[in-house]
Amino acid sequence: MNVPLQITMAADHPPDPSTSSRRSTTASPKAKLPAPFLSKTYDLLEEEEEREENCSGGGRIVSWNTEGNGFVVWSPAEFSEHMLPRYFKHNNFSSFIRQLNTYGFKKTASKRWEFQHEKFQKGCRHLLMEMSRKKCEPSVFPTYLKPSSGETDHHHNQTPSSSSIEEESMVLLMEENKNLKKEKMELEMQIQHFKSMETKLLDCVSHYIGNNNQFQHNDNKLLR
Repeated sequence: MNVPLQITMAADHPPDPSTSSRRSTTASPKAKLPAPFLSKTYDLLEEEEEREENCSGGGRIVSWNTEGNGFVVWSPAEFSEHMLPRYFKHNNFSSFIRQLNTYGFKKTASKRWEFQHEKFQKGCRHLLMEMSRKKCEPSVFPTYLKPSSGETDHHHNQTPSSSSIEEESMVLLMEENKNLKKEKMELEMQIQHFKSMETKLLDCVSHYIGNNNQFQHNDNKLLR
């Protein structure tokens, strides 16, 4: 006789909503995530290193440097053709470099495309969350492409010559100039489109005001 009474009492007392409320308030806040560009660049290096360990032979395209505190793009042409489309949906090396610059990366070698950032280190993915964009600086791209002075290269047998770097820099500058001209044309087309829309809008407003005045004039005649 007592058993059914106990079951009924349990059913008549649902869980205290304050309990679930306390659980939700004690849940940890959403962790800050690093910028997608940084995560993709880090993934690119990690996966490329794993690929090199599993596959023997073939030249390197991109890798961490020896110290693990930066990375080297050994072959910009292959990097642009094969790596960038996989991770960034484009094949523009100069755009990749501009992105690096916006996050404070520095080119640290005179004869190869090596980039470093104090927070971008092998095995320290958690540091990516501490990296952020810099404020925009005008005309930074051409200066940034210039090889830094006073640097020595300890891997002569693996790096391109200075003339090769200069030629690549020139090609990248020409490509950047072409892209800027294209962006300028697109902006000019957008401006023309907005001007056309503005003209049409003004015509509509003028037409509406004219019709409204005409209606008022007709109403006044009828009232007379």
